[in-house]
Amino acid sequence: MAKTLRYAIWFGAAILFAYSIRHAKPPPPAPGTVPPVNRAVALLAARAAASGNPIGRRTASGSCTARNGLPDPTCTPGAIFPTAAPAQICTKGYTAAVRSVPTSEKRAVYHAYGFAYPQARGMFEADHLIALELGGSNEIANLWPEAAAPAPGFHEKDLVENYLNEEVCAGNLPLAAAQSLIARDWLSVYRSLNPDEIKLLKEDAAARTNFN
Repeated sequence: MAKTLRYAIWFGAAILFAYSIRHAKPPPPAPGTVPPVNRAVALLAARAAASGNPIGRRTASGSCTARNGLPDPTCTPGAIFPTAAPAQICTKGYTAAVRSVPTSEKRAVYHAYGFAYPQARGMFEADHLIALELGGSNEIANLWPEAAAPAPGFHEKDLVENYLNEEVCAGNLPLAAAQSLIARDWLSVYRSLNPDEIKLLKEDAAARTNFN
């Protein structure tokens, strides 16, 4: 009887252990790290690559209209530094070294979208559609006045920029694919990130701010 009871206890414990292993949640990534490119973002990158390069010419300089959190593609198709490569963009201090957007250019792009310049602090950002950290240039074709609200706005786009930069620099994503993704539809990338990834990216962004 005692032997049968011991066997039953052992068998029950084994089943519970197997169930806990199968259904356990994976541990969260270590603080300060960015998760590898997830399956949804990888699928977006593959589709973007198959669709070709979305970066075209700027064909309009006025009456520009941002729609659904994205810039007007005729006014802001995006632009890159042709020689930018991971060796450059992954070097600390790169964005500070290449950033050069004079007030006159900011004013021009705000006016193109029908806004006065400057706006109240924190409401808009003269944003690089293809981020400098992804090889984007300072040309007006790569700039637009991006709103903070409604979210997702420029704060959330900053997270996408950091995410794609980290993936490129880790060798998980080609630079051209990252440029295509953010120029085509950065919102789709943001919405493909799960809550844990977004939380981690926010922590990483806060750490960068505190470090600087």
